[in-house]
Amino acid sequence: MSLESMLSLLSLETPSPEGSIPLKTLVFKPKTAKTATPIPLIVIALASTQTPSPVLAKTAGVKEPRLAKDDLTTEFFGTPAKEFSIASLNNNHKDGKVKILVDSQIASDETQYVIENPSAKLVISGKNLTGFLEAYTPTTVDFAAEASAAATPAPAAASTVASTNDSAKLDDAKLIGVTVDKEKDFSNWYQQILTKGEMLDYYDVSGCYIMRPASYAIWEHIQKFFDDKIKAMGVTNAYFPMFVSSRVLEREKDHIEGFAPEVAWVTKAGSSELDEPIAIRPTSETVMYPYYAKWIRSHRDLPLKLNQWNSVVRWEFKHPQPFLRTREFLWQEGHTAHLTDDEAADQVHSILDYYRQVYEELLAVPVVKGKKTEKEKFAGGYYTTTCEGYIPTTGRGIQGATSHHLGQNFSKMFNISVENPEGSDKPKIFAHQTSWGLSTRVIGVMVMVHSDNKGLVIPPRVSQFQTNQD
Repeated sequence: MSLESMLSLLSLETPSPEGSIPLKTLVFKPKTAKTATPIPLIVIALASTQTPSPVLAKTAGVKEPRLAKDDLTTEFFGTPAKEFSIASLNNNHKDGKVKILVDSQIASDETQYVIENPSAKLVISGKNLTGFLEAYTPTTVDFAAEASAAATPAPAAASTVASTNDSAKLDDAKLIGVTVDKEKDFSNWYQQILTKGEMLDYYDVSGCYIMRPASYAIWEHIQKFFDDKIKAMGVTNAYFPMFVSSRVLEREKDHIEGFAPEVAWVTKAGSSELDEPIAIRPTSETVMYPYYAKWIRSHRDLPLKLNQWNSVVRWEFKHPQPFLRTREFLWQEGHTAHLTDDEAADQVHSILDYYRQVYEELLAVPVVKGKKTEKEKFAGGYYTTTCEGYIPTTGRGIQGATSHHLGQNFSKMFNISVENPEGSDKPKIFAHQTSWGLSTRVIGVMVMVHSDNKGLVIPPRVSQFQTNQD
């Protein structure tokens, strides 16, 4: 009798044999290139066995395995992820089409094991189970031993990497201080500066970080400085929702194509699929501009200058770096609409100079103002201006902040227009727009430039602790 038949014969109400041992069957999707077909990783283990992702990656020779979603299990096995069992395997999955890891604690004898999913249950002996899996060339894994080995640091001489790290260690370093040389191991030095300097902590979602009070205090100083500047030029603060419908997001095709790989989507609410996927904003042009079109009725409503302090999510990238490249980050984003191109251009360059002041006057970091190339400019915009910093240790430049002239592209797309003030017989005017943003990246740039092998260095104007002059 086939496993499919055995599984269908037993209902969930059927009592499991006394002394039988529950198993879990999990399907993982390893990280692969976008153009490559993923090879599903199947794990069969005692329900009580811990199967941490790093152990799975090491033993299966894959990268960043994560629990598979319904799209992968349906494509490969014809069943939703929660319904998957070993009965879902067939001849199409042989010859390396899947990878299987089997818990070494599963005995190849008459011990009875129970595998169940939400709709059925299978009781099978260890002998029959291992015999069935042999056709798929499984790998037997002692998960407990592997997890223990992963938790034990390797000897310094065991690898080239360890040797390289040793060469970067500081002779007089203490465990409570920085233990690597900035010039020799910049990446590890930067991480130590941030964590030992109590600037941030790592979160359990990859690419997301916790800003501790020391770093958030710096952000608050920057907020106050910049907020005062823009309010003096007539900008007011507002807040728009973080969600945007796919219908609205896709109205500006050039814009969404530029952000498409980074957009995170909400597709479910509880156990129910949403009728329409909802994006989490990567930026707010498409969130705000339908309402600019609603609010701007006359040239007397211009200029409209709004700013919001918020967080945005940009998901798709390979190597997160605290403050520099994170999946969620804090920033301000300003959006203005003007009657003339000259007014919009003046706005762009005024904001760019405020960004320069943030870097040079608050953070004591020199920057160069400039203009992005056509390939580098903001998606859907007319041109992009930028403040560029320089990290001496790496010899590389780094983008500090950007101010975009959007021209009339977005106003034509969202119909942000007014009657011509020269008369009704003249053609209507589409607003000339700008957008501009400064993020918590500034903190990372500041740390890289000023800190050294002795530890974190913070410019006095943005320090969490200020000396009372009275």
